[in-house]
Amino acid sequence: MKITSLELTNYRNYKTAELSFHPDINLFLGENAQGKTNLLESLYVLALTRSHRTHKEKELIYFGEENAKIYGTVEKQTTTLQVEITLTNNGRKTKVNHIEQKRLADYIGKLNVILFSPEDLAIIKGSPSIRRRFLDMEISQISSIYLYDLMQYQTILKQRNAYLKQMIEQKKAGKTPDELYYEILSEQLASFGAKIIYSRLIFVEKLEKWANLLQSSISGQCEHLKLNYSSSFPLPKELTVEKIEEVFMQQLKNKRKHELFVDTNSVGPHRDDLQFFVNNINIATFGSQGQQRTTVLALKLAEIDLIHEKTGEYPLLLLDDVMSELDNKRQTQLLQTIFGKTQTFITTTILKHLNQAPIKGKILTISNGEIEIKE
Repeated sequence: MKITSLELTNYRNYKTAELSFHPDINLFLGENAQGKTNLLESLYVLALTRSHRTHKEKELIYFGEENAKIYGTVEKQTTTLQVEITLTNNGRKTKVNHIEQKRLADYIGKLNVILFSPEDLAIIKGSPSIRRRFLDMEISQISSIYLYDLMQYQTILKQRNAYLKQMIEQKKAGKTPDELYYEILSEQLASFGAKIIYSRLIFVEKLEKWANLLQSSISGQCEHLKLNYSSSFPLPKELTVEKIEEVFMQQLKNKRKHELFVDTNSVGPHRDDLQFFVNNINIATFGSQGQQRTTVLALKLAEIDLIHEKTGEYPLLLLDDVMSELDNKRQTQLLQTIFGKTQTFITTTILKHLNQAPIKGKILTISNGEIEIKE
């Protein structure tokens, strides 16, 4: 998978920009705060419809304008696609081959990207919500069914939490709430939640396989990586969607009184977590920064092969100012892994990190939103 061209209109500090890219490495070179990361971010937004840096779409729109547009041409093994996203203060509109996509699940996956930035250490050290988002974003790229299940689950979860609050108010007022509606919402929550948990378990198992090979290689065969999906309730021995749904539903019944006290749902995939163990040590708590960096690098590189295994296409790799964060050994591992596989986009302030890169590319020098291209 390659993106051959990109057009920006009113995006961040780019009033207009039209670019073509090299199939191997594309280097965004410049001082800080000039627009390098904005350019990289636009590729991420084009693929996943949202930014990794902000939840506010108005921050993506050129000051004083009402909308922004990102348009790209994507070449796959058997087809060429035009993908487009328009951002406004009231939401976003997506198109594939100039046809509007009504459902997000019909758009995401047309362009696959893996982003690696210094902030990704938060996958190890940050809150569980960061790790859940990591799982959701990556699985959604390779499974439109997962994205649909996730959106349905989130909708039902909001409805159920709202109704829990309503039930509490009704009880306080001496009224009898509608238990049947509560049960229907619980059944729907368990149904979609079980599918999400099962998909995550499969993904984590495959991610561990690829990441452990890389962790071992980077560490000189000294480190073994294990991933543990930590569920908010005990999972059944037989890990099928049906069995997980049965246990989930029973947990909701068991937690009913507690939920009516705290007025929120206390179990489900929205409460789950992902843990990382190197040589049986939880590196979030006891690991060195070197181990944490190696694990994040292994995870990101593992995703390249995992997405290829699932889709038959290698994703774009977006490296946002990470070369300076890696020592020579990790830089070498990174370059060796992506060689001949991925179209790669790198932001940096200096070129020395790429002296050992064995592949050709294009340098785009960026200054105050102006782009100068050097082959």
